[in-house]
Amino acid sequence: MGHIRYEVSDRVATVTIDRPEKRNAMTFAILAEFEEAVRRAGSDDAVGAVVLTGAGGAFCAGTDLADLADTPEDQRSRRGREGSGGRTPWPIVACPKPVIAAVDGAAVGMGAEFATQCDVRIASTEARFGWIFVRRGLVADTGAGTFLLPRLIGPSAAMRLLLSGEIIDAAEALRLGLVTAVVEPEELPAVAEAEARRYLDASPFALRRTKELVYGGMFRPVDEHLRETARLLEECFRSDDHREGVAAFLERRPAAFTGR
Repeated sequence: MGHIRYEVSDRVATVTIDRPEKRNAMTFAILAEFEEAVRRAGSDDAVGAVVLTGAGGAFCAGTDLADLADTPEDQRSRRGREGSGGRTPWPIVACPKPVIAAVDGAAVGMGAEFATQCDVRIASTEARFGWIFVRRGLVADTGAGTFLLPRLIGPSAAMRLLLSGEIIDAAEALRLGLVTAVVEPEELPAVAEAEARRYLDASPFALRRTKELVYGGMFRPVDEHLRETARLLEECFRSDDHREGVAAFLERRPAAFTGR
């Protein structure tokens, strides 16, 4: 995978977009590699949490417009769907592990969409976020900006960003609640890894179902959400992880979860 690096250290997978000469802008081919790396992290039993980041002082500057210009107009939307295998529109959301965005430099266009899809976002002081699609005659390309962003920062704040295409700095992202922390660029990898490690003691069985409930609950009616909660809670009660969690508490020892 030429422009995507996948590394695992002590149960934390780091997926790095490594195309610094283009500020990590995405082509359709690189997008397919990126999404495959996210799916790999989700299915890797050696991984408990995932950090998404970019190389060379940028997170992702969006879609490579040169690559887009070389794609016939009637194929552009279709190629985007083919790049994700036509199966999972938001593979970052679908990842059953906690996913942390470590954002340094530009996260604009598709890069802002990637950050929106993550569960937690940490920014460097150099981070910039922009849903610039309206300035290119487009809507937010993955749908995360128009669906998830209003739920993260509120409809009014999201509309201001989506309708203006304005680029905001890290301080404004923190004020809006889009990011949980702002640190110096040299501190970002360590802080993001520390954030990922917050989730390693949790039951993988329960984490997967918690993410399903949180994201699914964004569009389900309350009564349907409660039924789904009851169903998944019953699964948890029958799981090895629940039995281990109770035993570990009673025996006053760390739990050894298996994800089953």
